[in-house]
Parts: sequence; C-alpha cells; structure tokens
Amino acid sequence: MADTLSPEERSKRMGLVRDRNSKAEMTVRRLIHSLGYRYRLHVSDLPGKPDIVFRRHKKIIFVHGCFWHRHDDCGLARLPKSKLDFWLPKLQRNKERDTEISEKLKMAGWSVRVVWECEVANKEVLTGKIKDFLGV
Repeated sequence: MADTLSPEERSKRMGLVRDRNSKAEMTVRRLIHSLGYRYRLHVSDLPGKPDIVFRRHKKIIFVHGCFWHRHDDCGLARLPKSKLDFWLPKLQRNKERDTEISEKLKMAGWSVRVVWECEVANKEVLTGKIKDFLGV
C-alpha cells in the first residue's frame, strides 16, 4: 500500500512527533505533582534521559508511547501498512534500547517504572500504580 502523503508532507508530519512533553507525559507529570511529589525532567546524566526522575528515592518513570516502544498486546502498537522494511527494524531497535537502558539503570541502583500511553486513560488505576511505585 502506497503512502497517502508525499515525502515532504510525511516528513513534516513526522517532524511534529515529540520525544518529550507528550500528552501522556504531561498527564503523568500532573498526576505525580498532585500527589505532592517533586521531580526532575529528562535528566541528561542518566542513561536514556529518563522522563521523570526522583533522585532522593532513586526512582525513574519513563512514559512510553505504545507505537514507538512496541507495547506488547496493545492496539496502539499496531504496525504501519507500508515500508515495513524500514519500520520493523526501527521499532525493534527502540524496544531493545529500552531494555538496555532499564538494565543499566537497575545495575546503578535505580528502580524503573514504565507508564504506557494506553495506561494514562484510566487515571484511577494509574494513580494506584504510581502510588505503589513511589511508596505513597
């Protein structure tokens, strides 16, 4: 199946995809802030520049998009219909990189939690998971 957008239009659309301050990340940050926690954002001296860092507690939260990070058994992680020879290795490498980064952080004594984009829809459940992770 051919792409419905021209290469220029596709490039422009892909350029709009952000790696920080996504809707899901902003929702998680507001929720954590409402629980009374303060945190650092996108700390560059840690592997993977974690989205949310609690230095005092040595805890990290990554907010992952289901498509980009290949959330298993999630409808949002569907594959594109075209250019699979490009997308499959790219998305697989994202997933491998996530695992490598988590392992590095855990070996350095950090606790790591991934919040998936699809989890943000149910704020009540998400609040419970974050409270459990942070030990509230």
